[in-house]
Amino acid sequence: MKKFEEKTIHSNEIFNGKIIRLQVDDVELPDGKMAKREIVKHPGAVAIIALNDENKIIMVEQYRKPLERSLLEIPAGKLEYGEEPLVTAERELEEETGYAAGKMEHLTSFYTSPGFADELIHLYIATELKKIDNPKIGDEDEFVELYEITLDEAIQFVGEKKIYDAKTAYAVLYLQLRMAMT
Repeated sequence: MKKFEEKTIHSNEIFNGKIIRLQVDDVELPDGKMAKREIVKHPGAVAIIALNDENKIIMVEQYRKPLERSLLEIPAGKLEYGEEPLVTAERELEEETGYAAGKMEHLTSFYTSPGFADELIHLYIATELKKIDNPKIGDEDEFVELYEITLDEAIQFVGEKKIYDAKTAYAVLYLQLRMAMT
């Protein structure tokens, strides 16, 4: 038995959408009491720190409806069913930025909100970028604008809340730590 394990007694799916599924689980707690858990099931995603030849980070600005505002983010996207994260990372980099990476390295993976969701993001760093003449077109309902910023600018933007989503802030701070260690 895992420490503090909550045994699922019953699971009820209440929504099955294009991106997420929602379920409510009845669980038995370690002390024998019962509780309900609302859970978001997500297929997982990738996020890419794309560094150009000038060591600038390629970012995308896009509107995020749940927040009713645009955010400056690193390129990212969800895994398709059965797709390997590296394949997703290569596809998303091309669709969102128009670049292909000569080198794509997996850095780490992390859960975004484990209190209610199982989304796991796989973080990659893409270097040796080459602009693609006719890149794959991204989602038809996705509109992005590209930016190239230095690591110092990105760190400043995190502090100023211009970079405001967890995956991008995490990636920027991860890159800062990585650069400090080399």
